[in-house]
Amino acid sequence: MGDIWVWIGAFLTLSILSFLYKDNVFYKFAEHLFVGVSAAYWMVVSIWGTLFPNLIAKIYPEAVRFVLPSLADREPEYHYIFAAIMGILLLMRLSSKIGWISRWPMAFIVGTTAGLNLVRFLRSDFIGQIQNTMIPLYALKNGSFSFLESFSNIIIVVGVMCGLIYFFFSKEHKGGFGTASKIGVWVLMITFGAGFGYTVMARISLLVGRMQFLLGDWLGLISR
Repeated sequence: MGDIWVWIGAFLTLSILSFLYKDNVFYKFAEHLFVGVSAAYWMVVSIWGTLFPNLIAKIYPEAVRFVLPSLADREPEYHYIFAAIMGILLLMRLSSKIGWISRWPMAFIVGTTAGLNLVRFLRSDFIGQIQNTMIPLYALKNGSFSFLESFSNIIIVVGVMCGLIYFFFSKEHKGGFGTASKIGVWVLMITFGAGFGYTVMARISLLVGRMQFLLGDWLGLISR
């Protein structure tokens, strides 16, 4: 029947699944425990994985000699004091009186991140997606015409063009323009449906894992 940790895991799993019947005290307990443990875990990970190596070790390397000895012999980089000040100002959000101070570092972080990532997203998303749709409608494979690849390329190009036409509101969607717009709606619905289906399948895989845990590790009815 397993050890104590298997029983605890089974109890928490059943507590979460009990929400399918109705909201109850077991579900609330498991939910709050999960949120609390997750928050505590990621706080510790952030302290030891981000704060110490990326801030304290930069400003005062000697302070991390016993926890991160590989970083203790580096030269101090005092310009990281600015980052420390910004981080402290963010914590002002916790005060109702001076919480407005946190807006300044937040604005700086958002603006800087947007500026630094603009070029990267233009290259990876915008330009990359345009390049992926600039494909030959008459595809050749090993020097001969490939019907399947050509058909696939035509579907991609037509789908992209119709999807863009749907978002073109400067012209009334009538006639051939309206037909293309309707095709664009179908393309968008299929795309969103495929994305949603992928998300559902990911959740189903988690459910299958929990069922295997309950029936296998806990009850021993099946072998994994």
